[in-house]
Amino acid sequence: MGDSLDRLYNHVIAAKDADPALSRTAKLLRSGRSKVAKKLAEEAIEVVIDAINGEQGPLVRESADLLYNLVVLWAEAGVRPQDVWDEMARRERLFGLAEKVPKKFRENGARRKVVMLSSRRLSKRR
Repeated sequence: MGDSLDRLYNHVIAAKDADPALSRTAKLLRSGRSKVAKKLAEEAIEVVIDAINGEQGPLVRESADLLYNLVVLWAEAGVRPQDVWDEMARRERLFGLAEKVPKKFRENGARRKVVMLSSRRLSKRR
C-alpha cells in the first residue's frame, strides 16, 4: 500500500503547479490548509457513516477518498509519506504493530491546541 500512497503523493506534488481549472488537486491545494483539513474531516465522517451502515462498497470508495485527502493534506503541510512510514516503524519497534503510542510517551506531553474550524465565533449564551 505504501507504494500506492507514495505514487499518489508524487502526483499531488506534481499537481501543485497545475491549472486549478483543470486539476481538482491543484484547486484544493490552492484553497489552503484549512479547506484541505475540512475536506479530510468530511471524508472521515462519510467513512464512519458507511461503516456504521454496514455498506461495504461505499465504505471502500469513501476510504479511498479519505486516503486521497490525507495525502493532499500531507503535501500541503510538507509531510512526506516516508515521514509517516518512519513514525509507524518507530512505534512498531517500541509498542508492537497495532499499538497506538500511549499518551505518557508523547514527545512534548502537552495537550494539542483546539482551534475553531469556522472563521466566525458564536456568541456565548447566558
